[in-house]
Amino acid sequence: MANQTRDSLFLDDLHVGQTFTSPSHGLDAEQIKRFAREFDPQPFHLDEAAAARSLFAGLAASGWHTAAVTMRLLVSGGAPIAGGLIGAGGEIAWPKPTRPGDELHVVSEVMEIIPSRSKPDRGIVVLRSETRNQRGEVVQVLTSKLVVPRRPSTSAPDSGR
Repeated sequence: MANQTRDSLFLDDLHVGQTFTSPSHGLDAEQIKRFAREFDPQPFHLDEAAAARSLFAGLAASGWHTAAVTMRLLVSGGAPIAGGLIGAGGEIAWPKPTRPGDELHVVSEVMEIIPSRSKPDRGIVVLRSETRNQRGEVVQVLTSKLVVPRRPSTSAPDSGR
C-alpha cells in the first residue's frame, strides 16, 4: 500500500484531465456466485441455466459485485488520494455485464475540482471511473464526488521569538 503522505495526492496536487489506471482483477464463476449468494441472490447471478434464459443470456456478475471490485481497484492504487476515498455522492451505470473470465481494471479521470469555501482544508473532486474488461469494453461507469484534503501546512511552528 502506498505511503499516505509521500505517494498520495492532495487536492493541491490534482488537475482536471489527470488520469489514473488501476491494477487488474480477474473474476471467475465461483466468485460471481459467492458474491451473489450473499448480496444479490438472483438466478442470473447464481445459475448458468437460468442465466442463459435471462436478459443476460449467460452468467453475469451483480452490478454491485462489479462496484465492489471497482472500489478495491481504486483503493489499491487506481486513485491515490490522500486520506482515502471518502465519497460525497455519485452516479453509477453498468453498460455491459461483467462475465466469468473477465479481467477488470479501472481508468479514472479528474473531471472537476471544487475547493471548499467553508472548510479551507479540503475540497470536492469529481472523478469519472470506467471499469473495463480485458477487451477494453466498459462494464461500469462511476462518477463520484470525493472529499479530498488539501496538503497540510509544512511551516514550522513559531519558535517563541
